[in-house]
Amino acid sequence: MEPTSAVAALSALAHEGRLAIFRMLVRAGPEGMAAGEIARATGALANTLSSNLSILSAAGLVSSRRDGRSIIYAAAYAQMSELLAFLVEDCCCGHPEICAPLSLVASQPCGAEGRAC
Repeated sequence: MEPTSAVAALSALAHEGRLAIFRMLVRAGPEGMAAGEIARATGALANTLSSNLSILSAAGLVSSRRDGRSIIYAAAYAQMSELLAFLVEDCCCGHPEICAPLSLVASQPCGAEGRAC
């Protein structure tokens, strides 16, 4: 991942509402969620939700598709993985114990020890 793409993704996530939406879409899985469902779950106004989804989409963190009259949004898992890899790629530098806690978190199934699903 290029640093400019990482900055765009981090900037998009640096907002409480957008971060909540992104985390919800990650939990929703590849099938995603309809915009109306996201609005109901977050209590966001339509124009605020639209703006937040546009920013996340421009950063490459969410994708959208039309399903009848609904627009379905889903987390872009490949981009999320690239961002996470970018953030930790230089982490260990010969010291794997530094990054060990991250691999433990990633290996736990959803719902384990307080992890939300």
